[in-house]
Amino acid sequence: MSARPGAPAPLPPAAPARAHRPTTVVVIVLLVIGLLAGGWMLGKARIPAAALAPARWADGEAGRAINEALKLPVQAQADLATAALRYRLLGDLGPQVALGCPDWLFYRDGLRPPPGAGEHVLQQRVRLMQHWTTQLKAQGVQVLVVVVPDKSRIEQAHTCGLRHSTAMRARLGQWQQALGAAQVASTDLLPVLQQGTAPVFFRTDVHMNRIGAQRAADAVAASALPLLGGRGGQAFEVGAPGVPKPRMGDLIVLAGLEKAPPAWRPALDREPEQVIAPVRSGGLLDDTPPVEVLLLGSSNGRRSLFAERLGNALGREVWNQSLDGGQFSGALLAAWPQRAQWPPTLKLVVWEFSEMALSLPLTDGEQATLAEID
Repeated sequence: MSARPGAPAPLPPAAPARAHRPTTVVVIVLLVIGLLAGGWMLGKARIPAAALAPARWADGEAGRAINEALKLPVQAQADLATAALRYRLLGDLGPQVALGCPDWLFYRDGLRPPPGAGEHVLQQRVRLMQHWTTQLKAQGVQVLVVVVPDKSRIEQAHTCGLRHSTAMRARLGQWQQALGAAQVASTDLLPVLQQGTAPVFFRTDVHMNRIGAQRAADAVAASALPLLGGRGGQAFEVGAPGVPKPRMGDLIVLAGLEKAPPAWRPALDREPEQVIAPVRSGGLLDDTPPVEVLLLGSSNGRRSLFAERLGNALGREVWNQSLDGGQFSGALLAAWPQRAQWPPTLKLVVWEFSEMALSLPLTDGEQATLAEID
Protein backbone atom coordinates (compact mmCIF):
# COMPACT_ATOMS: atom_id res chain seq x y z
CA MET A 1 0.00 0.00 0.00
CA SER A 2 1.60 3.30 -1.11
CA ALA A 3 1.86 6.30 1.22
CA ARG A 4 -0.47 9.20 0.68
CA PRO A 5 1.02 12.25 -1.03
CA GLY A 6 2.56 14.64 1.48
CA ALA A 7 2.67 12.00 4.31
CA PRO A 8 6.04 11.60 6.08
CA ALA A 9 8.10 8.57 5.13
CA PRO A 10 7.89 5.66 7.62
CA LEU A 11 10.80 5.36 10.05
CA PRO A 12 13.11 2.35 9.75
CA PRO A 13 12.91 -0.29 12.50
CA ALA A 14 14.64 0.85 15.69
CA ALA A 15 18.01 -0.76 16.27
CA PRO A 16 18.55 -2.57 19.59
CA ALA A 17 19.61 -0.18 22.31
CA ARG A 18 23.35 -0.57 22.68
CA ALA A 19 23.25 0.75 26.25
CA HIS A 20 21.75 -2.55 27.49
CA ARG A 21 24.61 -4.68 26.19
CA PRO A 22 27.15 -3.83 28.93
CA THR A 23 24.52 -4.53 31.59
CA THR A 24 23.72 -7.88 30.01
CA VAL A 25 27.41 -8.79 29.90
CA VAL A 26 27.87 -7.86 33.57
CA VAL A 27 24.85 -9.94 34.64
CA ILE A 28 26.08 -12.94 32.65
CA VAL A 29 29.58 -12.64 34.13
CA LEU A 30 28.16 -12.42 37.67
CA LEU A 31 25.96 -15.46 37.10
CA VAL A 32 28.91 -17.45 35.78
CA ILE A 33 31.05 -16.39 38.73
CA GLY A 34 28.28 -17.35 41.15
CA LEU A 35 27.86 -20.70 39.43
CA LEU A 36 31.59 -21.46 39.54
CA ALA A 37 31.91 -20.26 43.15
CA GLY A 38 28.89 -22.33 44.22
CA GLY A 39 30.28 -25.40 42.49
CA TRP A 40 33.65 -24.91 44.15
CA MET A 41 32.07 -24.46 47.61
CA LEU A 42 29.92 -27.58 47.16
CA GLY A 43 32.99 -29.53 46.08
CA LYS A 44 34.92 -28.42 49.18
CA ALA A 45 31.97 -29.02 51.50
CA ARG A 46 32.02 -32.80 51.15
CA ILE A 47 28.34 -33.25 51.90
CA PRO A 48 27.65 -36.85 53.02
CA ALA A 49 25.90 -38.94 50.40
CA ALA A 50 23.19 -39.84 52.93
CA ALA A 51 22.24 -36.16 53.20
CA LEU A 52 21.44 -36.09 49.47
CA ALA A 53 19.43 -39.31 49.35
CA PRO A 54 16.02 -39.10 47.61
CA ALA A 55 14.15 -39.20 50.93
CA ARG A 56 16.12 -36.19 52.16
CA TRP A 57 14.91 -34.09 49.23
CA ALA A 58 11.29 -34.82 50.14
CA ASP A 59 11.61 -33.53 53.72
CA GLY A 60 13.88 -30.61 52.85
CA GLU A 61 17.00 -31.91 54.63
CA ALA A 62 19.00 -32.04 51.40
CA GLY A 63 18.21 -28.41 50.62
CA ARG A 64 19.26 -27.38 54.11
CA ALA A 65 22.55 -29.27 53.75
CA ILE A 66 23.27 -27.51 50.45
CA ASN A 67 22.35 -24.11 51.90
CA GLU A 68 24.72 -24.71 54.78
CA ALA A 69 27.53 -25.57 52.36
CA LEU A 70 26.92 -22.39 50.30
CA LYS A 71 27.15 -19.98 53.23
CA LEU A 72 29.55 -17.09 52.61
CA PRO A 73 32.35 -16.25 55.09
CA VAL A 74 30.40 -13.20 56.31
CA GLN A 75 27.03 -14.99 56.25
CA ALA A 76 26.82 -15.26 60.04
CA GLN A 77 27.27 -11.51 60.54
CA ALA A 78 24.76 -10.72 57.79
CA ASP A 79 22.21 -13.13 59.26
CA LEU A 80 22.65 -11.62 62.73
CA ALA A 81 22.12 -8.07 61.45
CA THR A 82 19.07 -9.14 59.46
CA ALA A 83 17.54 -10.98 62.44
CA ALA A 84 18.13 -8.03 64.78
CA LEU A 85 16.61 -5.52 62.37
CA ARG A 86 13.66 -7.81 61.67
CA TYR A 87 12.92 -8.18 65.38
CA ARG A 88 13.40 -4.54 66.34
CA LEU A 89 11.55 -2.99 63.40
CA LEU A 90 8.90 -5.61 62.59
CA GLY A 91 8.57 -7.74 65.73
CA ASP A 92 9.36 -10.77 63.57
CA LEU A 93 11.51 -13.64 64.87
CA GLY A 94 11.72 -15.75 61.74
CA PRO A 95 9.96 -18.89 60.54
CA GLN A 96 10.47 -20.99 63.69
CA VAL A 97 9.76 -18.58 66.54
CA ALA A 98 6.61 -16.55 67.21
CA LEU A 99 6.40 -13.43 69.39
CA GLY A 100 3.47 -13.31 71.78
CA CYS A 101 3.20 -10.70 74.50
CA PRO A 102 6.31 -8.52 74.87
CA ASP A 103 9.38 -10.74 75.43
CA TRP A 104 7.32 -13.97 75.40
CA LEU A 105 8.55 -16.33 72.69
CA PHE A 106 6.87 -19.50 71.41
CA TYR A 107 7.96 -22.30 69.12
CA ARG A 108 5.82 -22.31 65.98
CA ASP A 109 5.80 -26.11 65.80
CA GLY A 110 3.94 -26.04 69.12
CA LEU A 111 1.21 -23.91 67.56
CA ARG A 112 0.62 -25.79 64.31
CA PRO A 113 1.91 -29.07 62.90
CA PRO A 114 4.75 -28.94 60.34
CA PRO A 115 4.06 -29.99 56.74
CA GLY A 116 3.65 -33.72 56.24
CA ALA A 117 2.36 -34.40 59.76
CA GLY A 118 -1.28 -35.38 59.35
CA GLU A 119 -3.61 -37.33 61.59
CA HIS A 120 -1.85 -40.59 60.71
CA VAL A 121 1.24 -39.73 62.78
CA LEU A 122 -0.71 -40.03 66.04
CA GLN A 123 -2.18 -43.39 65.01
CA GLN A 124 1.27 -44.69 64.13
CA ARG A 125 2.72 -43.49 67.41
CA VAL A 126 -0.05 -45.25 69.30
CA ARG A 127 1.09 -48.46 67.59
CA LEU A 128 4.68 -47.74 68.60
CA MET A 129 3.63 -47.11 72.19
CA GLN A 130 1.75 -50.38 72.35
CA HIS A 131 4.71 -52.27 70.88
CA TRP A 132 7.39 -50.79 73.13
CA THR A 133 5.42 -50.94 76.37
CA THR A 134 4.47 -54.57 75.70
CA GLN A 135 8.12 -55.47 75.12
CA LEU A 136 9.26 -53.74 78.30
CA LYS A 137 6.54 -55.33 80.42
CA ALA A 138 7.58 -58.72 79.06
CA GLN A 139 11.08 -57.89 80.31
CA GLY A 140 9.70 -57.20 83.77
CA VAL A 141 10.07 -53.42 83.52
CA GLN A 142 7.10 -51.13 84.11
CA VAL A 143 6.54 -47.97 82.05
CA LEU A 144 5.24 -44.56 83.07
CA VAL A 145 4.46 -42.21 80.16
CA VAL A 146 4.76 -38.47 80.79
CA VAL A 147 3.74 -35.85 78.23
CA VAL A 148 4.82 -32.26 78.93
CA PRO A 149 2.04 -29.96 77.64
CA ASP A 150 3.12 -27.33 75.16
CA LYS A 151 4.20 -23.95 76.49
CA SER A 152 1.61 -22.15 74.33
CA ARG A 153 -1.16 -24.17 76.00
CA ILE A 154 0.00 -23.57 79.57
CA GLU A 155 1.10 -19.95 79.11
CA GLN A 156 -1.84 -19.05 76.86
CA ALA A 157 -2.31 -15.75 78.70
CA HIS A 158 1.01 -14.62 77.25
CA THR A 159 0.39 -15.65 73.63
CA CYS A 160 -1.39 -12.35 72.88
CA GLY A 161 -3.45 -13.56 69.95
CA LEU A 162 -1.18 -16.23 68.48
CA ARG A 163 -3.35 -18.82 66.78
CA HIS A 164 -2.96 -22.55 67.31
CA SER A 165 -4.17 -25.63 65.47
CA THR A 166 -7.33 -27.01 67.08
CA ALA A 167 -6.70 -30.47 65.61
CA MET A 168 -3.16 -30.46 67.00
CA ARG A 169 -4.39 -29.50 70.48
CA ALA A 170 -6.89 -32.36 70.42
CA ARG A 171 -4.14 -34.95 70.03
CA LEU A 172 -3.07 -34.77 73.66
CA GLY A 173 -6.51 -35.93 74.83
CA GLN A 174 -6.59 -38.60 72.14
CA TRP A 175 -3.17 -39.82 73.27
CA GLN A 176 -4.26 -40.02 76.91
CA GLN A 177 -7.29 -42.05 75.85
CA ALA A 178 -5.03 -44.43 73.91
CA LEU A 179 -2.83 -44.89 76.99
CA GLY A 180 -5.88 -45.73 79.07
CA ALA A 181 -7.12 -48.21 76.48
CA ALA A 182 -3.71 -49.90 76.45
CA GLN A 183 -3.62 -49.87 80.28
CA VAL A 184 -0.31 -48.01 80.30
CA ALA A 185 0.42 -45.88 83.37
CA SER A 186 0.76 -42.14 82.74
CA THR A 187 0.96 -38.79 84.48
CA ASP A 188 -1.32 -35.98 83.32
CA LEU A 189 0.68 -32.78 83.81
CA LEU A 190 -1.98 -30.51 82.33
CA PRO A 191 -3.90 -29.70 85.55
CA VAL A 192 -0.66 -29.62 87.53
CA LEU A 193 0.98 -26.96 85.37
CA GLN A 194 -2.20 -24.92 84.95
CA GLN A 195 -2.48 -24.25 88.69
CA GLY A 196 -1.71 -20.78 90.01
CA THR A 197 -0.65 -17.65 88.19
CA ALA A 198 3.15 -17.85 88.35
CA PRO A 199 4.80 -18.73 85.01
CA VAL A 200 5.98 -22.34 84.87
CA PHE A 201 7.86 -21.96 81.56
CA PHE A 202 10.70 -19.62 80.64
CA ARG A 203 9.72 -16.58 78.58
CA THR A 204 12.43 -17.16 75.95
CA ASP A 205 12.70 -20.94 76.10
CA VAL A 206 10.41 -23.90 75.36
CA HIS A 207 11.26 -25.62 78.66
CA MET A 208 9.82 -25.50 82.14
CA ASN A 209 11.45 -23.23 84.70
CA ARG A 210 12.28 -24.40 88.21
CA ILE A 211 8.67 -23.91 89.37
CA GLY A 212 7.23 -25.98 86.53
CA ALA A 213 9.94 -28.64 86.80
CA GLN A 214 9.29 -29.08 90.52
CA ARG A 215 5.52 -29.39 90.02
CA ALA A 216 6.05 -31.89 87.20
CA ALA A 217 8.57 -33.93 89.19
CA ASP A 218 6.25 -34.13 92.20
CA ALA A 219 3.34 -35.25 89.99
CA VAL A 220 5.44 -37.88 88.22
CA ALA A 221 6.73 -39.15 91.56
CA ALA A 222 3.18 -39.49 92.86
CA SER A 223 2.40 -41.75 89.90
CA ALA A 224 5.68 -43.66 90.11
CA LEU A 225 5.83 -44.48 93.82
CA PRO A 226 2.99 -47.06 93.73
CA LEU A 227 4.77 -48.77 90.82
CA LEU A 228 8.01 -48.86 92.83
CA GLY A 229 6.47 -50.06 96.07
CA GLY A 230 7.06 -46.86 98.01
CA ARG A 231 9.75 -44.28 98.56
CA GLY A 232 13.41 -45.25 98.57
CA GLY A 233 15.99 -44.43 101.20
CA GLN A 234 18.36 -42.24 99.19
CA ALA A 235 18.76 -38.80 100.75
CA PHE A 236 19.39 -35.71 98.66
CA GLU A 237 20.95 -32.37 99.43
CA VAL A 238 18.61 -29.63 98.20
CA GLY A 239 20.33 -26.27 98.14
CA ALA A 240 18.47 -22.99 98.43
CA PRO A 241 17.99 -21.10 95.14
CA GLY A 242 20.73 -18.56 94.59
CA VAL A 243 20.70 -15.08 93.10
CA PRO A 244 18.82 -14.95 89.77
CA LYS A 245 21.18 -14.78 86.81
CA PRO A 246 20.58 -14.06 83.11
CA ARG A 247 19.82 -17.18 81.09
CA MET A 248 20.00 -17.44 77.30
CA GLY A 249 16.79 -19.04 76.03
CA ASP A 250 16.85 -21.57 73.21
CA LEU A 251 14.17 -19.64 71.32
CA ILE A 252 16.45 -16.58 71.19
CA VAL A 253 19.15 -18.83 69.76
CA LEU A 254 16.69 -20.33 67.28
CA ALA A 255 15.69 -16.82 66.16
CA GLY A 256 19.36 -16.06 65.40
CA LEU A 257 19.66 -13.42 68.13
CA GLU A 258 22.03 -15.13 70.55
CA LYS A 259 24.88 -12.70 69.79
CA ALA A 260 22.74 -9.62 69.20
CA PRO A 261 23.16 -6.60 71.52
CA PRO A 262 20.65 -6.59 74.43
CA ALA A 263 18.61 -3.78 72.89
CA TRP A 264 18.18 -5.78 69.68
CA ARG A 265 16.79 -8.98 71.18
CA PRO A 266 14.15 -9.94 73.77
CA ALA A 267 15.16 -9.53 77.41
CA LEU A 268 16.76 -12.64 78.88
CA ASP A 269 15.12 -14.75 81.56
CA ARG A 270 16.66 -14.55 85.01
CA GLU A 271 16.81 -17.84 86.88
CA PRO A 272 18.50 -18.68 90.21
CA GLU A 273 21.03 -21.48 90.29
CA GLN A 274 20.34 -24.41 92.60
CA VAL A 275 22.07 -27.63 93.59
CA ILE A 276 20.18 -30.90 94.11
CA ALA A 277 22.47 -33.90 94.58
CA PRO A 278 22.40 -37.29 96.34
CA VAL A 279 24.11 -37.42 99.71
CA ARG A 280 27.21 -39.61 99.81
CA SER A 281 29.01 -40.91 102.89
CA GLY A 282 32.37 -40.24 101.27
CA GLY A 283 33.85 -43.54 102.41
CA LEU A 284 35.85 -45.93 100.28
CA LEU A 285 33.06 -48.48 100.52
CA ASP A 286 30.33 -46.02 99.55
CA ASP A 287 28.50 -48.27 97.11
CA THR A 288 26.40 -46.78 94.34
CA PRO A 289 22.74 -47.56 95.04
CA PRO A 290 21.01 -50.00 92.65
CA VAL A 291 19.45 -48.48 89.54
CA GLU A 292 15.66 -48.77 89.75
CA VAL A 293 14.40 -45.82 87.65
CA LEU A 294 15.46 -44.98 84.09
CA LEU A 295 14.41 -41.64 82.57
CA LEU A 296 14.17 -41.76 78.78
CA GLY A 297 13.12 -38.25 77.94
CA SER A 298 13.60 -35.24 75.73
CA SER A 299 15.41 -32.02 76.59
CA ASN A 300 12.76 -31.47 79.29
CA GLY A 301 14.53 -34.17 81.28
CA ARG A 302 17.81 -32.26 81.05
CA ARG A 303 16.59 -28.80 82.08
CA SER A 304 15.76 -27.15 85.40
CA LEU A 305 17.07 -30.16 87.39
CA PHE A 306 13.97 -32.17 86.50
CA ALA A 307 15.72 -35.56 86.92
CA GLU A 308 17.27 -34.49 90.23
CA ARG A 309 13.95 -33.18 91.52
CA LEU A 310 12.30 -36.45 90.52
CA GLY A 311 15.01 -38.47 92.25
CA ASN A 312 14.59 -36.48 95.45
CA ALA A 313 10.82 -37.06 95.40
CA LEU A 314 11.31 -40.80 94.78
CA GLY A 315 14.13 -41.28 97.28
CA ARG A 316 16.12 -42.87 94.46
CA GLU A 317 18.74 -41.70 92.01
CA VAL A 318 17.35 -41.49 88.49
CA TRP A 319 19.40 -42.92 85.65
CA ASN A 320 18.91 -40.05 83.22
CA GLN A 321 19.35 -40.98 79.55
CA SER A 322 17.31 -38.10 78.14
CA LEU A 323 18.41 -36.59 74.84
CA ASP A 324 18.32 -33.03 73.57
CA GLY A 325 16.19 -33.10 70.44
CA GLY A 326 14.88 -36.53 71.44
CA GLN A 327 11.35 -35.62 70.34
CA PHE A 328 8.93 -38.53 70.77
CA SER A 329 11.21 -41.55 70.99
CA GLY A 330 14.82 -40.49 70.41
CA ALA A 331 16.06 -41.50 73.86
CA LEU A 332 14.03 -44.71 73.85
CA LEU A 333 15.35 -45.76 70.43
CA ALA A 334 18.92 -44.97 71.51
CA ALA A 335 18.60 -47.12 74.63
CA TRP A 336 16.55 -49.91 73.04
CA PRO A 337 19.43 -51.98 71.59
CA GLN A 338 21.12 -52.08 75.03
CA ARG A 339 18.10 -53.13 77.06
CA ALA A 340 19.47 -56.64 77.52
CA GLN A 341 22.37 -55.05 79.44
CA TRP A 342 20.19 -52.87 81.64
CA PRO A 343 20.77 -53.46 85.37
CA PRO A 344 18.62 -56.35 86.66
CA THR A 345 17.46 -54.06 89.47
CA LEU A 346 15.66 -51.75 87.03
CA LYS A 347 11.96 -51.53 87.85
CA LEU A 348 10.59 -48.53 86.01
CA VAL A 349 11.14 -46.59 82.77
CA VAL A 350 9.82 -43.04 82.80
CA TRP A 351 9.22 -42.17 79.14
CA GLU A 352 8.89 -38.40 78.76
CA PHE A 353 8.34 -36.22 75.70
CA SER A 354 6.65 -32.95 74.78
CA GLU A 355 3.10 -32.62 73.50
CA MET A 356 4.47 -31.14 70.27
CA ALA A 357 6.31 -34.40 69.52
CA LEU A 358 2.98 -36.17 68.98
CA SER A 359 2.44 -34.08 65.82
CA LEU A 360 5.94 -34.13 64.32
CA PRO A 361 6.67 -36.26 61.22
CA LEU A 362 7.77 -39.80 61.95
CA THR A 363 11.53 -40.20 62.29
CA ASP A 364 13.58 -42.77 60.41
CA GLY A 365 13.87 -44.85 63.57
CA GLU A 366 10.13 -44.82 64.14
CA GLN A 367 9.44 -45.78 60.54
CA ALA A 368 11.95 -48.63 60.79
CA THR A 369 10.25 -49.92 63.95
CA LEU A 370 6.84 -49.76 62.28
CA ALA A 371 8.24 -51.77 59.38
CA GLU A 372 9.46 -54.42 61.84
CA ILE A 373 6.05 -54.53 63.50
CA ASP A 374 4.35 -55.00 60.13
